[in-house]
Amino acid sequence: MKVTCLQENLSKGLGIVTRAVSPRNVLPVLGNVLLATEDGRLKLAATNLEIGITCWLGAKVEEEGSITVPARTITDFVNTLPNEKVRMTLDSRRQSLNVHCEAFTSDIKGVDAQEFPLLPGANLGDGIALNVADLREMITQTTIAAATDDTRPVLTGVLVRLEGDRLTLAAADGFRLSMREAKLSASVRDSVSVIIPARALSELARLVGDQDVTVWMVLPSGRGQAVFRLKEAELSSSLIDGTFPDFQPIIPRSYNTHAVLSTAQFLKACKAADIFARQASHSARLTITPGTGSEPGKLQVNATAAETGQGETVIDATVEGAAIEIAFNVKYMVDVLTVVNTPNVSLETTGPASPGVIRPVGREDFTHVIMPMHLGK
Repeated sequence: MKVTCLQENLSKGLGIVTRAVSPRNVLPVLGNVLLATEDGRLKLAATNLEIGITCWLGAKVEEEGSITVPARTITDFVNTLPNEKVRMTLDSRRQSLNVHCEAFTSDIKGVDAQEFPLLPGANLGDGIALNVADLREMITQTTIAAATDDTRPVLTGVLVRLEGDRLTLAAADGFRLSMREAKLSASVRDSVSVIIPARALSELARLVGDQDVTVWMVLPSGRGQAVFRLKEAELSSSLIDGTFPDFQPIIPRSYNTHAVLSTAQFLKACKAADIFARQASHSARLTITPGTGSEPGKLQVNATAAETGQGETVIDATVEGAAIEIAFNVKYMVDVLTVVNTPNVSLETTGPASPGVIRPVGREDFTHVIMPMHLGK
């Protein structure tokens, strides 16, 4: 293999694929990144067997070939190089990759590419176009509610449902539920419902970035995988077996108190409360009071820690309904308010023992449900 490409492109490509490298690998080759020539381009790939990421770079290919080299070694070395052309030459007998750029030269010991797990490509003819402008936002708004422990594996994933011209993403960890919907520009022929690991979707969101691009999702028959294809990159992920809980009954259909608040002010109040609440299981008391006469309604966020003290923030709110005191995990409140992208947000409550519902004001496509905590004295 003899191939030349720009340092900037190589560094960016390595930064993309090495996100799939796990620091704790059963197989040494899983700590490596694959470099291979393919259709006149340089292909980079990495996998931890759950997630695989592949990207293609423009390059001058003089000789075909492939090798895997330690991901950290080549990434760190390439990142030190000047922004010039990088020439890579494979010594197949020694399984060594020579990397040369200006005054810098290295020989990196590798492992035969035949030992690297195969990452089958996707047939876009069977793909579904996820051509929604805000796919990255959808992912960030739902993955926050996915479980981080493996007690119930289905809860570590995100339900991805396509039905007609609707795309629905939902995640729940038993304490909160996040659901986001979007309209596809074209209807799907057959309904699809799969559970994809939250981490895989988070990596997809990174790949999408701020690009307004079509992402193709392919579900290869019999492989238990989902493959997402962008223009110059591809992400494959194992699916999670199981049945996702029916989340619709969890969403309250009515409320006794409806408060509209500034998203930014509410977020600051919750962050301030969590300074004390983190020592008390992140529990904070919210007191909502309707306005009287010319006085606006109020929301008071209060948290107390036995060792460090107490914090309280009061912000204005437009309140309809009865006054209420309710306790929530304020860290969860920070999580959701961070991903709400509207100036104002609503909080709907029924009672101190019932779930609270957060929605962005002016949009009906995002719903976040938080279970209440015990209201201490």
